[in-house]
Formats: sequence, C-alpha cells, structure tokens
Amino acid sequence: AASTLEELRAAFEGFDGCSLKETAMNFVFADGAQSARLMLIGEAPGGEEDRMGIPFVGPAGQLLDKMLSAVGIDRSEVYITNILPWRPPGNRNPTDAEISACLPFIERHIVLVKPDILVLVGGISAKTLLRRKEGIMRLRGKWMKYEPENGYPVIARALLHPAYLLRQPAQKRETWHDLLEVRARLDENS
Repeated sequence: AASTLEELRAAFEGFDGCSLKETAMNFVFADGAQSARLMLIGEAPGGEEDRMGIPFVGPAGQLLDKMLSAVGIDRSEVYITNILPWRPPGNRNPTDAEISACLPFIERHIVLVKPDILVLVGGISAKTLLRRKEGIMRLRGKWMKYEPENGYPVIARALLHPAYLLRQPAQKRETWHDLLEVRARLDENS
C-alpha cells in the first residue's frame, strides 16, 4: 500500500516476516536516483553491503560501477536495490521462503520507481522476477518483460552477476554485449 519510496522503506524495515533481519547488521534498501530510467536489482547484500547499508559497494559492486561506466552510465544515474534487504548468513543463497516473504516489497519498489528498463543482476533475481526456471546463462542475452501483478510491464534484461564475473572473467565479454544493448535501448527511448 506504500505510495512513496519513503513509505515503502519504512514498511519494509519494520517487516518481521523474514528471519534474515535478525542476523544481518544493516537493512540495505537502495541507492541511486529515485527517478532513474534504469533500475538494477540483485539478489541480496554481501558482507560489505551489510556493513555499509548500501547495495553493490563491495568488489562486485565496484566491478558493476566500472562496467556501467564503460558504456557511459554513471552509478548516480541508476537506481540499485536487491530482492532481499538483509544479508543471508555466510553469503549463502536466499531460500525460496525468504524470497517469497520479500517479493511483494520488491514488486512495489519497481512500481514506485517506474524505470524504463530493469536489469536483473544474477540468476536468482532474473528467475524470481521473470518467473522463469531457466538459469542465468539461458536468460541473459535477450530482452524480456517483467509483468507485475499490480503495475505496468517493464522491459528487462538479465545480466551475469559481477561476483560471478570476478570468478569467471572470460564471461565479461557476454556482459559487455548485454550492457551495450541496454545503453542502446536507453538511447532509443531518450
């Protein structure tokens, strides 16, 4: 029912339906321009993000910033968040129950930001929001549509997670092509 991002943040921060809240250091809501045309959504905060309370600031976030910059997009021009605002212990993958508990909040988050393009960073984010079963390697490389229950459809692109790219640098080429297409789509609609 939140009608602003501030109301959503307050409601989400006060939400007790996800046990990760008890083990995380900080609530990591979002970062960037609230009126951004490009919204990036990851899965959950990592260790550095949990310490600082800001999404994508650790090594993977630094790589993401460099990748965006390489295609002429500054981090200050985008809006970045995660499906979960609390870090899973030991950086484990979020459970289906944790994702389900937080999903209504991220869906409302998207409706309130109203981006032109969603970039779904990593397999968990892409599979969850696109309601697909395929892995990230099959989902990346093409345009899809995110269709919320209560809101407008948004074009979406799945992207390999920068944490994966740090471990598999040979895959950066694929991500470069994806980001070039995101940049081109932004330019087309400007």
